[in-house]
Amino acid sequence: MVIYPRGIRSVFEKKLRPNKVLMLIGPRRVGKTAFIRTYISQWKSEETLILNGDDVTDAALVKERSVANYTRLLAGKKLLFIDEAQHIPDIGMILKLIVDTIEGIHVIATGSSAFDLHQQVGEPLVGRKNTLYLFPLAQMEFKELEDYKTTLEKREERLIFGGYPELIQYPTWKDKEDYLYQIMNDYLLKDILMVDGIKNSEKLYSLLRLIAFQVGKEVSLEELGRQLSMSKNTVERYLDMLSKVFVVYRIGGFSKNLRKEIVKNSRWYFYDNGVRNALIQNFNRLNLRTDVGELWENYLAAERLKFQSYTQMHCNNYFWRTYDQQELDWVEEEGDQLRSYEFKYSLNKTPKAPAAWSKAYPDASFEVVHSGNYLDWIGG
Repeated sequence: MVIYPRGIRSVFEKKLRPNKVLMLIGPRRVGKTAFIRTYISQWKSEETLILNGDDVTDAALVKERSVANYTRLLAGKKLLFIDEAQHIPDIGMILKLIVDTIEGIHVIATGSSAFDLHQQVGEPLVGRKNTLYLFPLAQMEFKELEDYKTTLEKREERLIFGGYPELIQYPTWKDKEDYLYQIMNDYLLKDILMVDGIKNSEKLYSLLRLIAFQVGKEVSLEELGRQLSMSKNTVERYLDMLSKVFVVYRIGGFSKNLRKEIVKNSRWYFYDNGVRNALIQNFNRLNLRTDVGELWENYLAAERLKFQSYTQMHCNNYFWRTYDQQELDWVEEEGDQLRSYEFKYSLNKTPKAPAAWSKAYPDASFEVVHSGNYLDWIGG
């Protein structure tokens, strides 16, 4: 199987410090464990200890919360790696005691749910942790092992199937489809239903499908609630859970100057196009689809998010629209810089920034991201 260099490697090495916990969080099956094991293979095996939070024997080793226990367990060790750490009860207090008392120890903890892991380690590790995220493979990672011609040839496939690492080993479209259905049913929905006592899987699945059909459009929680016979608060709670297990993420509306700018509703995107297409059960090629614009927008948004995370680009992301239908797909606010973007798969003519936007924000940059220049924008 091809192993792609992960874009997080550089910042990961900088953030891994003695007597601090480095938390790596992301969806299941995106390669967190493989990445960590590859990284720590450069350490001497006798100086590392690897534990799995799903293994009751491993979990029992750290159950006794005492300096004496951790001194024995970590004698001669320089690095402790705990996979799926959120499954170990009181893991936050355990890690706090370890980094506070074992001089020079490096600690890595992974988890597949931001909710579970942050809930477990939040307060005990204040000032003692760094958090990084790992996502399905990004174009900035694919480019390390492929040339420009291959990238263009693979574009349609990535718009349809996304970037889960294991997809690489499946040669046919049918095999890739089957894998993504498995990912959706066995991992993603399972994780969601385990979080916060959510019981109604049918309503949750219906909510996800509604979001999948509204990629790039503003979503009203009240309208979703009416369609699903659920309260607005329940819809909001479900979407929050979906965010914390890395299925979808929210983009809010940007507004600084104009009363007619829309900020009430949100837009929702999927972290991976393949998961979105599995939900709507559509893996047709682009020439047979009516949603190419939605696929393109979701793909660019997800790729940009990965690029921002892996390069530590700290900015706020928004969409922008006015009540008279002037709009922009993507707005980035980084310090005092404002950048605006329009997404177009095919570029027949070069559009200009909306007049209301240019008037309200004359110092903001504007760019159209299309199939001819998108690689520069997503680091590919």
